[in-house]
Amino acid sequence: MKIELPELIWYGGGAIEIELPTDWDVALSPMRGATDRPMSISEMDECLKKPIGSGRLKEIAKGKRSAVIIFDDITRPTRVYEIAPLVIKELISGGIDEEDITFVCALGNHGAHTNHEFRKKLGVEIVERFRIFNHNPYENCDYVGETKRGTKLMVNREVMGADVKVGIGCVTAHASVGFSGGGKILMPGVSHIKSAAHYHMEVYDTAPDTTGLGNFDDNVMRFEIEEAAKMAGLDYKVDVVVNGLGETTALFAGEFIAEHTEAVKLAKSVYALDPPPENCDIIIANAYAKANEMFIALRLGELAHRGSSGTVVVIANAPEGQIPHYFQRSFGRDYGGKHYPISVIGENLDVVVVAPYLDKNFADWVGNPELITWTKSWDDALLHLKKSFGSGTKVGVIPNATISYIE
Repeated sequence: MKIELPELIWYGGGAIEIELPTDWDVALSPMRGATDRPMSISEMDECLKKPIGSGRLKEIAKGKRSAVIIFDDITRPTRVYEIAPLVIKELISGGIDEEDITFVCALGNHGAHTNHEFRKKLGVEIVERFRIFNHNPYENCDYVGETKRGTKLMVNREVMGADVKVGIGCVTAHASVGFSGGGKILMPGVSHIKSAAHYHMEVYDTAPDTTGLGNFDDNVMRFEIEEAAKMAGLDYKVDVVVNGLGETTALFAGEFIAEHTEAVKLAKSVYALDPPPENCDIIIANAYAKANEMFIALRLGELAHRGSSGTVVVIANAPEGQIPHYFQRSFGRDYGGKHYPISVIGENLDVVVVAPYLDKNFADWVGNPELITWTKSWDDALLHLKKSFGSGTKVGVIPNATISYIE
């Protein structure tokens, strides 16, 4: 049996073909909205003109002198190059000069981007016309205040200095806040590392049971994000929902809580695995949309086994490798950020990683990477699997395991 899975989201797209034995019982578990129709640019523009919970962006911009557009980084599938020109048009229509519009990449605790990544996210024209800045989580952050949960909020100086603060991002299933998007572009997107650390650790510890993949309604981390974004004055947010190829299929814009609430209503259906994998011996988790954060696919594969023993094969084709992460990855042989390593591989789990662009630190997301079987091609992975599995093996295949969830 041959199956095509998407790969290389930021490198022109494409597909990897994996072949499985014909006597294995193989079932595909795509997200429910995998084949949803992409929006046209004109349809996106119409959504911007009908904001949720606020006036139009051009009205917000009237009488203001400067604006910042905060956008998510290369670990997210958002096609900012489609949306940003529409946002710029609104800001200029409201009276803000082009020279007074800047862009800040909401890296959170990820490593800085180069011109190469900016051109992929924003397009050549925007990079050449506007000032684009990386967020620095260690410096140049202004103190905003303290949240009810004790986070001393410090936010990027360029962001805080702008009269109008606009965010562009996406809503996908997320391992801690349930669903990304909304005010997350600000906290931890453009917040200081100390603020982000308190949010990730101390705030999480107040109610860990409310967090997790797909858990949104009572999520304590979401509440912290919303409070922080209000304090910092996030004026307007654009969030997209995407299909299985990362194409924009829905766009929500306006007041960041109101639009995010509506976006999540749709996202809960779009990103749910349908059908979910059931009682599988092997889960094949393709990291596609966030191949540079392959740990997420590993965790969904583990969840698909529902606590029982099993094998997870993660396909992580990321030419850029795994994204630098100042909070969760290593910065020496046996040390790293405050949350390093983020987790460990369960004792009942057998993990195989297919990584054509493998490096020695590829799996420092986990504390016991020595348990991983490393391969550089699907053929090598299949040879390994055949040593342990024979006729009747039940396999679940998740085509986009870094943005989907089990409902």
